[in-house]
Amino acid sequence: MDDFSQILAAVEAGEPLATEQLLTLVYSELRKLAAQKLAHETPGQTLEATALVHEAYLRLVGDGIDKRWEHRGHFFAAAAEAMRRILVDAARRKQAVRHGGGRVRVTLLDIHALTQSPDDLLVLDQALTRFAAEEPRKVELVKLRFFAGLSMPEAADALGISLSTAERWWVFARTWLLTEMQKEHFSE
Repeated sequence: MDDFSQILAAVEAGEPLATEQLLTLVYSELRKLAAQKLAHETPGQTLEATALVHEAYLRLVGDGIDKRWEHRGHFFAAAAEAMRRILVDAARRKQAVRHGGGRVRVTLLDIHALTQSPDDLLVLDQALTRFAAEEPRKVELVKLRFFAGLSMPEAADALGISLSTAERWWVFARTWLLTEMQKEHFSE
């Protein structure tokens, strides 16, 4: 059993120092993944990578719910899902009228933001939910690639599939999601 698996087992057993050891072990990798994800967000994003990592980590180990992670890939898949939920919740909050919903923040340097819909993340979330009903394993790949920022080989490894299978799934998933998102945009 490697160090990561031993620490995960200790976290599951409720050892008090284990969560600190886990954070030390994964923090830089989670921070890098969060920064990559936030780099793809629309301009005006107020959530920083550090805050995203801390919130995701708290959701993973800090809520007292009994969690079982089978391996490193499973842990990072859970981290990707936590980051997805945090970003979707933030997008929903920003849409609320009391938080300036409906208004687009544009600076002089970010004029191209006018062509981007602030609803894109919510539309993606709805499409992912529909896609999960049909292709749950492919949705896991999307979350690992899009929300956690894993490379294709890293995502394939995390899912326990070959790189060629991951690449086929990625092409299919992207095509399916883009088609669904376009339907949503044209129906408005």
